[in-house]
Amino acid sequence: MARTVQLTRVVANSRAAFLSGKTRPLAWRMSQLENLLKMLDENEASICEALGKDLRKPKQECISLEIEFLRNDVRGCINNIQDWMADYYVEKNIVTMMDTTLIHYDPLGVVLIMGAWNYPIQLSLGPLGGAISAGNCVIIKPSELAPATSSIIATLIPRYLDKECFQVVEGGIAETTELLEERFDHIFFTGSGAVGKIVREAANKHLTPVTLELGGKSPVYIDSSADLDITARRLLWAKCINLGQTCIAPDYVLCSKEVEVKLVEKMRSLIGEWYGIDPQKSPNLCRIINNRNWDRLNNLLKSTKGKVEIGGDTDPNDLYIAPTVITGVGYDEPVMLDEIFGPILPIVSVNSVDEAVQFINKREKPLTLYVFSSDKAAQDAFKTSTSSGSMVVNDAIVHLSVETLPFGGVGASGMGGYHGKYTFTTF
Repeated sequence: MARTVQLTRVVANSRAAFLSGKTRPLAWRMSQLENLLKMLDENEASICEALGKDLRKPKQECISLEIEFLRNDVRGCINNIQDWMADYYVEKNIVTMMDTTLIHYDPLGVVLIMGAWNYPIQLSLGPLGGAISAGNCVIIKPSELAPATSSIIATLIPRYLDKECFQVVEGGIAETTELLEERFDHIFFTGSGAVGKIVREAANKHLTPVTLELGGKSPVYIDSSADLDITARRLLWAKCINLGQTCIAPDYVLCSKEVEVKLVEKMRSLIGEWYGIDPQKSPNLCRIINNRNWDRLNNLLKSTKGKVEIGGDTDPNDLYIAPTVITGVGYDEPVMLDEIFGPILPIVSVNSVDEAVQFINKREKPLTLYVFSSDKAAQDAFKTSTSSGSMVVNDAIVHLSVETLPFGGVGASGMGGYHGKYTFTTF
């Protein structure tokens, strides 16, 4: 009961701060963005240390995929906020010819950002720059599954940002459930589809709009026209960063048997080149977040009817699962039912573009679709005959860095989008 009263007070104080009007001036928004950038610059080592404790994340990944990613986003907000805030004048009709018609971007109010554990800095603070730019008060709920990172967020935010307008709530399921009882003007959630449904149901009680950044099984199609040397490198890198715990990681491959044989050998060679004879000893691989997720992934390996071509090694004491490639995978076995979210890559045999398109369309709409092919007709077939949050041709994951593109899912992979100005307009 005391906790509920405390959370209610947190939200009420944020709303009072918003209604005071202090978040509306450009100068205030700019100062908060500059302080957020300062926070990242002055605490890089501490943030990397926290990410290392939670995920044993290599320093290069900490900086490039978490801290520098955020820096770029905040810099973009600083450089563009004045243009974003400006009224946008629209075309008139004959009835309003003598009037002024415009769109004015008004802040929503008090918004809740619910981060995820796999990129606990990027996904907890990534939407924050846009929310600040739009003039909101923000309550941040980091994931309790990454406790070291959650703690450093809770420590740093009040040191650098306005204490009345930006607050961090830590805790687990009980605290999150109570927090979702409160009324917000927008809820931005990143995580699983199962929890996303709970968030949306809670939001519906107050008719609160939501952005749901979820996930799903992002397929990869590869045909014989692709440059397999480049394909293997880009595919394997995208699968192995964060040890596969990435919402847009390649989930499974669709290709012919001929392509499969060549691809497997190239990936086998690359794993040795990148991670050595024993990848478990490599400093460049993360670890699985916790025992529950390790058990889930280990069970997927045990249950497969396919052939483990590469990897398959596991160590529960180290929360380690080797980068693993499986061929001969059945359509309906466990590894093909839900998002893998780990370093396991099944390969399913298909004989044509049409067969691959049909395979994808029989399943939930993915967050991302990857096509490796030099055949323009094949590329167009996936663009026009499938539906996904995004589609990337002859590369993987890099679209996340393009702030002029909205990032988000469709159907079961999410709703709404963000990055760059799209985050500003969301809030």
